[in-house]
Amino acid sequence: MSDRLNLVVLDGYAMNPGDLDWVPLQAIAEVTLFDRSTSEEAVERAKDADIVLVNKTALPAPVLDQLPKLRCVCVSATGTNVIDHFEATARNITICNVPAYSTPSVVQMVFAHLLHFTQQVARHNELVTQGAWRAQPDFCFWESPLSELQGKTFGIIGLGQIGTAVAQVALAFGMNVIATRHSATEMPEGITRVDQTTCFNEADVLSLHCPLTAETNQLICKETLALMKPSLILINTGRGQLINEAELADALNAGQIAGAGLDVLTEEPHEENNPLVGAKNCVITPHIAWATKAARQRCLDVSVANAEAFIRGTPQNVVG
Repeated sequence: MSDRLNLVVLDGYAMNPGDLDWVPLQAIAEVTLFDRSTSEEAVERAKDADIVLVNKTALPAPVLDQLPKLRCVCVSATGTNVIDHFEATARNITICNVPAYSTPSVVQMVFAHLLHFTQQVARHNELVTQGAWRAQPDFCFWESPLSELQGKTFGIIGLGQIGTAVAQVALAFGMNVIATRHSATEMPEGITRVDQTTCFNEADVLSLHCPLTAETNQLICKETLALMKPSLILINTGRGQLINEAELADALNAGQIAGAGLDVLTEEPHEENNPLVGAKNCVITPHIAWATKAARQRCLDVSVANAEAFIRGTPQNVVG
């Protein structure tokens, strides 16, 4: 009879669809793997679990109440809002997360969306394959104006680790970087601290990197959109709930701002009638900023380390 702890992976597919190795996790515990689980399925699947590893499967109080053996929840993500923290604390369940694993990949996605608007690479490739270049009298042509980033103002709402990394790339492009920051810590060199209204007023590009709180929920709405330049490009790789989607769609369709590049939506996958799907100058990717193989490998590595540390009695990356 093994004395190893039981560890259940409730929704491992997103992190590891088959291109990563579960062996390091299996080396430290008796592991049962599920690609996906609903909250209801979690009750049966994790009833004997000492540890669960979870990404998006919600573990609210009624579910935790039916998992009496559970001692630790390892979240394979940075955000832990899928767990009822109050109930977990009451039951002495440790919650661990994976901080900062996706920063380089998210930074790439921010600028992938931005460069989509400034260069229109995919559209011009499409025109070339359709024969439009061959039909031109000149050696080059472009369908729409191309935009240079140097000298433009890049605004960042929330200057944490990802926001700071985004700022460094914007500076490398020769952009002026302004940012809001909740803490009073000194700003990194080259970045100017501004208040939120100033950021909305002055930015040519606005990228959202703030946590989702009561204050930031639907931060981008009719009132704040009215403060922005008509030429603004809005980018959101943070949380879909930071945006009032209907009001952003209205602003885009009316030409109130120039475009939006979004990697997250309020409901994921999106509902059929989401107003941003098909909105004018709105580009949406399906929550993949975090999903490079390198980032997912880091996420898995830290998840394994979190579980191992808990088993040793020295939990790490504990979220209160």
